[in-house]
Amino acid sequence: MEKIGIIDLGSNNARLVVVEMLGDGHFIVIDQIKESVRLGKDMERDGFLKPQRIAETMRTLKMFRKLCDAYGIEKIIAVATAAVRRAKNQRSFLDEVATTCGIKFRVLTAEEEAIYVYKGVINTMDIPKSVILEIGGGSTKIVRYVRKNLLNYEALPFGAVTLTELFAQDGLKPEEQAAKVEEFFTEQLKRIDWLKELDPETQLIGVGGSFRSLCKLVKMTKRSPLNTVHNCRITLDEFENVYDMIKVLDLDKKKRIKGISSERADILPSALAAMNSFIKYVGFEKIAISGCGLREGIMFNYAVPTTIEKPISDVLTYSLQTLVRFYNCNVKHVEHVVNLSVQLFKQLRVLHKFPRQYLKILKVVAMLHDAGAAIKYYDYEKHTAYIIQNASIYGLTNREMVMASLVAAVHKNDEFQMSDIVRFKAYVSEEDVDAIRKLGIMLRIAESLDRSMSGCVLTLNCDVLGDSVIMKTEVDGDASLEIKDALNASNDFRRIFRKNLEIL
Repeated sequence: MEKIGIIDLGSNNARLVVVEMLGDGHFIVIDQIKESVRLGKDMERDGFLKPQRIAETMRTLKMFRKLCDAYGIEKIIAVATAAVRRAKNQRSFLDEVATTCGIKFRVLTAEEEAIYVYKGVINTMDIPKSVILEIGGGSTKIVRYVRKNLLNYEALPFGAVTLTELFAQDGLKPEEQAAKVEEFFTEQLKRIDWLKELDPETQLIGVGGSFRSLCKLVKMTKRSPLNTVHNCRITLDEFENVYDMIKVLDLDKKKRIKGISSERADILPSALAAMNSFIKYVGFEKIAISGCGLREGIMFNYAVPTTIEKPISDVLTYSLQTLVRFYNCNVKHVEHVVNLSVQLFKQLRVLHKFPRQYLKILKVVAMLHDAGAAIKYYDYEKHTAYIIQNASIYGLTNREMVMASLVAAVHKNDEFQMSDIVRFKAYVSEEDVDAIRKLGIMLRIAESLDRSMSGCVLTLNCDVLGDSVIMKTEVDGDASLEIKDALNASNDFRRIFRKNLEIL
């Protein structure tokens, strides 16, 4: 399979992402490496990239080139952003990179950068109305969209690195420096007229390393067992708690905080100050964190060129299909189990009375129910649960992800561990146990009804009669294996639904 390398050279970091193309517009990240180069440091005085920073960047890009060669990568897409864009010695720097490292960079305009960030977000998140705030090292992008139509964008010529340098004055306390950043940032926002005209339903999506650090810090305070950053939701109180803690600490203390990299410790307060200014100015009450941005926008542009004009309409299904391909699942079997699961959910609605969003969770697990077998067949449901918790599943909130993983874990034998509820108490409660069990048994029956992976059970019709559920099947061929296997779940069905199960 084709592998490509994507290099993003920013004002703060250089990052290489190795992507494997799976076909039909699907891809997956198989490796990445990030190095702090601070290419944009000390540029404010004269606009030149400094020799020390150039040398560090060259060493990093040589390492990137070596890794690309190790993977046999022939196509490298390399882009540079704010620092190189502003540099007066841009041409000589790029020539040296091409000669020394064999990498040809394209310098993105501020508009191109904003659009790539936008593409990375809308193809991986399912939020209809949003303002995207991306705080880079040397620039800040603000993008507004409604139903995947880009309406406005603004590129500001400063980011976490430049804001830190701009207000790094001797004698200032950390909180005083943060206040100056807030004041400055607010004044810049006043110049953007369309920010004053936002629909009340508009949500804030945060993009970039500083937002990812914020998410990690919030998760630490909540003792969340989830490492997933993408689509994490942060309340205003959670943000303020982190900001109030960080903005008063000196650099040594910030470096000792778990969750903050030593390379980001000095610039994070300025980024948080900019976030706080933006949140207060616009009036947002929560933040959705995107783990995807510029690089993902480039990936989509390469893998699915049509997303430039027509974004992916169903990001959840798209990402699930990617994982089905990656874990080499039987596509026809997967599709049939999903179909039977949906039928069961609708046919048994009179018993479970779940809202439609629970069907979304069931469909996720049905798509990935046997993905764990790629790790090991025995106890594959547990491996599937791990995959759901850690894979890139776009369009799922953290709560939905946890719910789906628990359904996967219990669906084979209903061995529910209350310790999981305690572990994930930030996302699910004891009241959710009933829903998890009912969704799990529905999936188990659906999976059994395609035991031979032949699709012989076509449709289901369930009648609730007294203390029994009569499940009538329409079949094409011999379905004795399927019905026998499904009836193995009858004892658990009786305990969970308080009804006997008959399958005809």
